[in-house]
Amino acid sequence: MAIPIAILDCDLLLHGRGQKTLDRFELDSVSDTFLLEHFGFPRDFILYLVELLREDLSRRTQRSRAISPDVQVLAALGFYTSGSFQTSMGDTIGISQASMSRCVSNVTKALVEKAPEFIMFNRDPSSRELSSQDFKRLAGFPDVLGVLDCVQVAIKAPNSEDSTYVNKKGFHSVACQLVCDARGLLLSAETNWPGGLKETEVLGRSALRKQLQDIENGWLLGDCRYPLRKWLMTPVNNPEFPAEFEYNLAHSATLEIVDRTFRAIQTRFRCLDGTKGYLQYSPARSSSILLACCVLHNASLQSGLDAWTLERTDPPEEPESLEQRPEDRDSQAEDLRKKVILKHFS
Repeated sequence: MAIPIAILDCDLLLHGRGQKTLDRFELDSVSDTFLLEHFGFPRDFILYLVELLREDLSRRTQRSRAISPDVQVLAALGFYTSGSFQTSMGDTIGISQASMSRCVSNVTKALVEKAPEFIMFNRDPSSRELSSQDFKRLAGFPDVLGVLDCVQVAIKAPNSEDSTYVNKKGFHSVACQLVCDARGLLLSAETNWPGGLKETEVLGRSALRKQLQDIENGWLLGDCRYPLRKWLMTPVNNPEFPAEFEYNLAHSATLEIVDRTFRAIQTRFRCLDGTKGYLQYSPARSSSILLACCVLHNASLQSGLDAWTLERTDPPEEPESLEQRPEDRDSQAEDLRKKVILKHFS
């Protein structure tokens, strides 16, 4: 009796019954080395992710060959960490491109929904004090709550050819505003900005600015692309005195943490590494994939993995200084920075 074609799974059609496809894959049947090489993470962390996302990934379906949560997690990790397009990775691990796409979409959505649980500022004073002490041990800069940067991730040109996604280097991208602590843990990650926006525009529109503008104790550090504010300490332009040079040196050494963190994220999640190509998705989906990788970075760090094990060593680019209009100057912030220099760097 013929089997109705409608009930056949697309992977079965592609590979036949004799092929060992990923939905028959058993974690216990492969070595730790195999998992690290193909999916980028150790066994314990993969098992942790499966349990974390199981409820979100479990499908309400009657199909006998529905892809299990553990297979969905493995397929998505394979895509995030390989930098391969879905067709190539799907061929490698033995599922169809359509199934691979569903897995990446499902896991990305589940991770994005978990973002508020994994990416947040320390709210209690004791945790903030400990974080500030970690920063001060690096280079002597006091009262640092986090270090700020805005980075670019290359994407394909949107169908609408929206020029707002063309950044100053001339390629299409989404911008991601990041803040991290001294360990490389992300405290804030806003990934949904057009790459053509200036860093100051992203900051001005962001939830981060609204969250920190009224803060009374401590500040972020940002480079010379940002305006000096009471909650955002920037370098001294054209320093003249030894204390100002010392301030700038400590500022630069501390701020480097956020650049190191993003380079490590790009190295681990090669789908974000522009040297390997660009994300073949819409800006909205690319932003979601970027945020999912940020969640995975924090989850892995909180699970005991090293934030910078896979860090690339290429040097950071020198940022262009902000051309600040006189009316945009903040005299209170300037006075505060002078006090910091006098007290801690003289």
